[in-house]
Amino acid sequence: MADMKTRDEVSYRKITFFIALALFAQESTWNFYDNQVPVLLREHVTSAALVGVLMGMDNLLGIFIQPWIGNRSDNTRTRWGRRIPYLAVGMPLGALFFLLLPWTTSLVTLVAVMVCYALVANTMRPLAEALTPDFVPPQRRGRTNAIVKIATSLTIIVASLISLLVVDDHPRAAFVIPAAIMLVVTAVIITKVRDSRSPAYQAAVAEDATAGPDQTKSPLWRVVTELVTSRDRRRVLLLLTVFLFGGAWFASRSLMTPYGMEVLGLTRGEAGGLTLPSGVAYLIAAYPAALAAERFGRLRVILIGIAVFAAALAAGSVVRTPTGTVVLFCAAAMGAAGFLINAAVALWNLAPSSRMLGAYTGLYAVTWYLGGFAGPALVGAAVDLVGWNWMLLDIAVLATLAGVVVIRLARLERVRETTPALSR
Repeated sequence: MADMKTRDEVSYRKITFFIALALFAQESTWNFYDNQVPVLLREHVTSAALVGVLMGMDNLLGIFIQPWIGNRSDNTRTRWGRRIPYLAVGMPLGALFFLLLPWTTSLVTLVAVMVCYALVANTMRPLAEALTPDFVPPQRRGRTNAIVKIATSLTIIVASLISLLVVDDHPRAAFVIPAAIMLVVTAVIITKVRDSRSPAYQAAVAEDATAGPDQTKSPLWRVVTELVTSRDRRRVLLLLTVFLFGGAWFASRSLMTPYGMEVLGLTRGEAGGLTLPSGVAYLIAAYPAALAAERFGRLRVILIGIAVFAAALAAGSVVRTPTGTVVLFCAAAMGAAGFLINAAVALWNLAPSSRMLGAYTGLYAVTWYLGGFAGPALVGAAVDLVGWNWMLLDIAVLATLAGVVVIRLARLERVRETTPALSR
């Protein structure tokens, strides 16, 4: 028995490493894209608004592409599995489009390559993320997701270092580094990972064997219809929580620079650095948040995390000093880790079938992005009404609404006759 547990532990660590590696490679190009493509656009257009619209295009495409590709991969059956075939083609293709970005000579060609890159990159992200519930059992998914989140967060540092050390002297060659990382990692993933061996894939194949002729495929409309019409409202409430907390999280990141300038009297550069220490705090809290969920229950840790986030920002609306704001933002980020590490895991654990894990990964991403669009807009409207001084309190109110939904979700979880899925 001990030997079996040891083999399982080694297996989980290996697949966690490979999933983290795949997403690290993908996010390395994404973050460098966000850093440097606006500069390429400024060579052709002078409107900051137009640059913002074009840079936001990838998120808009993701709303449509990610649930579609997640569902399509759910229904794919090959000897390599259902995710790896797409990753084997898509990651090198994404690297190619990424390499072409600095070589474009007009706005039309640049935008065309941006669209191609965004299409492929949005296709790859949910597939790599869905490998976690494919390979890892429900009770261990939090740990894997925490390590993956840490790996993707580190790509911000990688992109910044490439920009700092390479871009000025070699603006085109700098794009080679993230693309090379993507190609090398693709080779590793193809060689080492076959998701046809994953427990979720095997379970899906077994379900196919017992399903009726019209039930072997689960089109996206059927997945969404089942989600919306099911008497089990936990999944809908969890997605509503993702939307609300996503709005609060994105508002806390995107509006901090003007807040620092308007309320704290900082320069633009000083205000822009307010959230840097909180990023480190989030990395420190990520893995403990997963371990806490395993011990105390995933839903409880999510609720506590939201409460800490909201309380810290509410306190920040009173403590209006740069040092106090940084300290409270670190506390808020550590609370947010309780949500960010465990929310996707909770949704995976609520999926009614192994044949829907990719689609649910995409639905999570869509809800998160929609929150990221609506939250800053709502908080910005509140700022217009009551002023910048109360911006952090406005965000805390939005987060509190997410907490209220979680409380309702917890009540539904307690009355479940079967083993509660969110305790895992």
